[in-house]
Amino acid sequence: MKQWRFEVFNKAGFNDVQGNSTLADIKELGVNTVQAVQFARVYLIEAEFDDAFAHRLGKELLADPVCEDYYIGRSGAPAGLAKATLIEVHLKSGVTDPVAQSVVTAIADMGIAAAHVRTARKYVVLGEISRKQTELITKKILANDCIEICVIGSVAEPPNPHVKPYELNIIHWPIRDLDDEGLLRLSKEKDLFLNVVEMKTIQDYYRGLDREPTDIELEAIAQTWSEHCVHKTLKSQVDMDYEGQHIHFDNLLKETVFKATKELNKPWCISVFADNAGVIEFDDESAVCFKVETHNHPSALDPYGGAATGIGGVIRDPMGTGMGARPIANTDIFCFGDPNMKPEDVPKGVLHPRRVMKGVVAGVRDYGNRMGIPTVNGAIYFDDRYTANPLVFCGNIGIMDKNKCFKHPQTGNLIIVVGGRTGRDGIHGATFSSGEMTHEHETIFSHAVQIGNAITEKKMLDVLIQANDRGLYEAITDCGAGGLSSAVGEMGEELGAEVDLERVPLKYAGLNYTEIWISEAQERMVVAVKPENLDAIMEIFAGENVEATVIGKFTDDKKLKLRYKGTLVGQLDMEFLHNGVPKYSRKAVWKTTQNSKLKTQNCGKDNYNDELLAILSSYNVASKEWVIRQYDHEVQAGSVIKPLTGVTNDGPGDAAVIRPKYNSDKGLAISCGMNPCYGDPDRSGDPYWMALAGIDEAIRNLICVGAKPERIALLDNFCWGDCTKPETLGTLVRAAQACYDGAIAYDAPFISGKDSLNNEFRRDDGTRISIPSTLLISAISIIDDVNKCVTMDAKKAGNLLFIVGLTKNELAGSHYSLLKSQGEGQVPKTDLKTAPEIARRLAEAIAKGLIVSCHDCSEGGLVVALAEMAFAGGVGIEADLRGLPKDPDCSAVDSQLFSESTSRYIVEVEPEKYGDFAKLVLGLPFGQIGRITDSQNLVIKSQKGLPAINADIADLKLAWQKTFAW
Repeated sequence: MKQWRFEVFNKAGFNDVQGNSTLADIKELGVNTVQAVQFARVYLIEAEFDDAFAHRLGKELLADPVCEDYYIGRSGAPAGLAKATLIEVHLKSGVTDPVAQSVVTAIADMGIAAAHVRTARKYVVLGEISRKQTELITKKILANDCIEICVIGSVAEPPNPHVKPYELNIIHWPIRDLDDEGLLRLSKEKDLFLNVVEMKTIQDYYRGLDREPTDIELEAIAQTWSEHCVHKTLKSQVDMDYEGQHIHFDNLLKETVFKATKELNKPWCISVFADNAGVIEFDDESAVCFKVETHNHPSALDPYGGAATGIGGVIRDPMGTGMGARPIANTDIFCFGDPNMKPEDVPKGVLHPRRVMKGVVAGVRDYGNRMGIPTVNGAIYFDDRYTANPLVFCGNIGIMDKNKCFKHPQTGNLIIVVGGRTGRDGIHGATFSSGEMTHEHETIFSHAVQIGNAITEKKMLDVLIQANDRGLYEAITDCGAGGLSSAVGEMGEELGAEVDLERVPLKYAGLNYTEIWISEAQERMVVAVKPENLDAIMEIFAGENVEATVIGKFTDDKKLKLRYKGTLVGQLDMEFLHNGVPKYSRKAVWKTTQNSKLKTQNCGKDNYNDELLAILSSYNVASKEWVIRQYDHEVQAGSVIKPLTGVTNDGPGDAAVIRPKYNSDKGLAISCGMNPCYGDPDRSGDPYWMALAGIDEAIRNLICVGAKPERIALLDNFCWGDCTKPETLGTLVRAAQACYDGAIAYDAPFISGKDSLNNEFRRDDGTRISIPSTLLISAISIIDDVNKCVTMDAKKAGNLLFIVGLTKNELAGSHYSLLKSQGEGQVPKTDLKTAPEIARRLAEAIAKGLIVSCHDCSEGGLVVALAEMAFAGGVGIEADLRGLPKDPDCSAVDSQLFSESTSRYIVEVEPEKYGDFAKLVLGLPFGQIGRITDSQNLVIKSQKGLPAINADIADLKLAWQKTFAW
């Protein structure tokens, strides 16, 4: 078989975007001797064809003839240049190469069968650099040791190793006679991430069976019992000491989050906490489902692959909910370290935060865009404690028929795996995600990173929609954490299942039966099909060239039986597998931080322009346009309110609004809320108030666009540190208690959730870095008529501005306090009596057409909200703090400007509607704060009538946009 090599470069005169970006990254490392970087794509093809076809391939398939040239063979360094270093980046053996798979398919369409295709990236680094600098560039910028290898110089590319077929060798892991130390050692050596109590429970089970477990049985138990899959901490018994009181929970999750939903008992909640996503009613014919997942640890190792498979995995959650939903929108929320951190400050074994951020954004961008799903809502938060443990929240919303919201697997149904093939990528993903990170994980757990292929998933989605429409399967779920082990195990929990593992299609030879069972290779779904429907469903799959294989059937004995070529390699009781995990009793402690009220250091200042500009340009407040513009939020043509809004479409929208059905003006509003600073004890925080602030912010954002307050559904995502520590668990309990109180007060049930615990990093010296306790609240609501929605940008000179909601002296945890390095004071405390009523009345005002713009006060407080409204609308604002409704102790100007008190809205009202609006909000804390002008300035007068803020909105917008003008 002939070996062909193609290199694709930019033509002379065309901008080399990848090369220039790499050059900028090299300069940031302090390597200033590099003059330029040229980038090329490399294709290594094994196939029998002649030179004429090779040139056709290069011209018609591999290169864009408008802006690219192809070269057959190895091009070497550009002629006439004395100093050039050639660096190629290749994927390690076994790592999925989606581009190569597409090239194989495309070559086949051109009439030639390619035996194998690999891709690589080539960088020609022009300038004099040392070997040490070259290694620094490859490690920090060009390649990820986790999944890639580098070849420096004009040497042969890495070989494609031949993988021998697997020969059956059943392995037993003796467990019955081990002591506690031996059990823990086995758990650690095999990457099971099970504690001694769990290992002893498994030991007792096998003592009762009078045999030793096989490797596949222990691996299946470890996946099913992982924190990622079973939420052991949130479901445990908890005894908490709090302010001298003792509080007991038999099941923390059931007695907080679940309890609120059960008590509210909303008839429009169709399926909650029971499937891959929460399902609520949309209209008489349809339902919508919403799920938000985390993909933190994989994204720390390989930001691009981890984030791409994060969004790919959560897209499959609605696809696997009930009988399957059609995905219609994505969300994403990220937490990173300082993107300008000095390289020497990055812990060993950790990627630089900027590299993590760029990789994560690119992964979500490429996967979502290629799937044709709009990314419509999100947020980004920065804190140095996320450096080693970035948080990557990915969400997806799907729409489905109301009569297809539940699965119906039956005894005798065939088990069919559909979509991508199975490889070694993703091995131990579920268990790995349940443990702490260490400086060694970049090498030890490279196998836990999955590499996604959006095109495969898109094809799979299309054929499954066809099969669903024809009613050809009885149940469906995705191969997420734990792979087939999780998918088949969960679907057959009440039945039993038999699986023939050798039938599973593989990416390459050599996988043993255990690897096949627990691999988390992407783009795979499992469906249960009646035998009489097999031919019909297989015809659909074959018609779109989507691979589908029968690998077993569901039984009636409530046992999981795993075979390889007819030999039984594993057998487990479904009851033990799913319900055998020990019940935990944990201790929690919480002590309220007693700090005095924040002492304002600048109450005598006349002007706060500098503080406003600094906050607008801070990482957490600054425009995320660099990220947002990379996402397609127009695809599917349902976007009504987009992430950016205003006269030039670059203002910060509060919530997204989409129209799921083209023949209806009914819409969905989607939002999120999160601020870890409010829960940080070192900053006078309390996770209880942090959680309520997140709920309040998510709901405020919905109300600002015109959502119905009586139809709000919530999702929780807890990302915490090591909850075996009573102090850390105490913060989790406080947040869970707030979820219950907030849901009840707002009459808004939780419908889905997910937790990611043990987000800690252990340095090589043994010290640990824990993320701040982080709770993401996502929210969704119905909008009866999307034509009545409003946006946050100020609309017209002469209109009046009101603030609804009370401003308090609550600067602790605020961006102003971070700017001033002040830690004392009080974090925002949501008033659960007035906040829901404010939301209800403002929603009514928007529905009646009394409000033309609405914006919530959140990060940065009143002054940032006014600035954003002004530059988004391209108008000026004159405001006066004497109209501000406030607490008596909120007398200092900086508190009034920068306090981040919750439940506050700024609304724009036309003068002729002033009376009707005032009547509607009568009895609430509200006041006229100012008016819209055509001056192009933001002026805010203090209590003394002096301008505390007097700034050009162009300067404010520049400060807001410059931070991430990458």
